[in-house]
This record gives sequence, C-alpha cells and structure tokens, in this order.
Amino acid sequence: MTVRLAGPADAPRLAELHAGRISEGFLASLGVAFLTRLYRRITRSEDSFAYVELERPGGPVVGFAAATASTGKLYKSFALHDGVVAGVTAAPQLLRSWRRVLETLRYPGTEGDDLPAAEILAVAVDANAGGRGVGRRVVDAATALLAARGVGEVKVVTGSDNVAALKLYARCGFDPRARIEVHEGTSSEVLVWSSSSLSA
Repeated sequence: MTVRLAGPADAPRLAELHAGRISEGFLASLGVAFLTRLYRRITRSEDSFAYVELERPGGPVVGFAAATASTGKLYKSFALHDGVVAGVTAAPQLLRSWRRVLETLRYPGTEGDDLPAAEILAVAVDANAGGRGVGRRVVDAATALLAARGVGEVKVVTGSDNVAALKLYARCGFDPRARIEVHEGTSSEVLVWSSSSLSA
C-alpha cells in the first residue's frame, strides 16, 4: 500500500468514493460533479489537503482522508472560487435540501470556543479494501501533517450512531469532546485529536 498527498487529478476518484461510501450529511446527495469541484478545491488549497492510499504504487486509490486547518476558511474559498458553477451543477438537490445547506454553512461558525478550527472533513475507503487499516493510515497521515504545520488539535464530526467511524477515530487517538446537531434532529459526536498524544 502507498499513502501520498492527493492532487487535483485525484478529485474525481475522491468524489466517487465519497458519494458511494459516505451516507452521513447531505454532501453525497449533491452528486459526483459537485463533490469533484469540492475535492479539487481542497487539493489546491494552502490550508487543506487530502491523503490517499493506493492499492499499489501507481494503482487505484482505495481510500482517502481530507483535512483542513480551518473549515470556515475552506467553505469561504469554495464559495468564492467554485460556488456559482457548483451551485448550478447541484441546483435541484440544493433547492430540495436548502435547510441542510444553511445548517452546514452555519456549522463552522457555531462551534464552541474550545473546539479546534482544524478538522478531518471526510474519510472513505473502498468496500473491497475494508479491514486492511486503510482508514487509520490516511487519518494518521492527515493528523501528522497538520501537527507538522503547527496545528495542535484537530476535530472530527461523525454521527453518534456511526459505530465504525467512532472506533476508527478512537484508534487514531481522537477523544470525545462534545455532542452537537449540525443538522436539526441528528446527533453528532465531536472528537478531538491532540498533537501532545504523539509524545505520550
């Protein structure tokens, strides 16, 4: 297995994995074209990135973890550079889910003061690569890079009932910090990783 930073050319595969493997939230419902623009922006950002794992050197991407030093800054950049085209691409879905759109856009600004700005945005692993530690390797790579860039804490948000994700993040050193509702009526857990755990 090979883990490396993703580039813009990886965006369609990241979008495909997200759409097929992540059922939480509403981003997957916006379609692969929308997600491709989002992941292209993430891979081009100074403060955001994604790590991918390849089945073999030069082979297909079997999993990824996307991360950012600031969720709010990423959303603003995406809206500025890609908002119009991405919005037109996903217009029917956005209109149907307008409340969830507003909740998602409001989320980074409604965080508690004790929650870090840096975040693991998404983790997805191909069904055929499950159980091989792919998720842990890409998450560990993402937190290590954020730590190397001087980020002391990183959060991740996942559904309170997503047992597999909660176990993955616990194995990666994340601890429960808060319970929130990004989308009304849906409970989510916020877990936080600290760079101090690297020296523990």
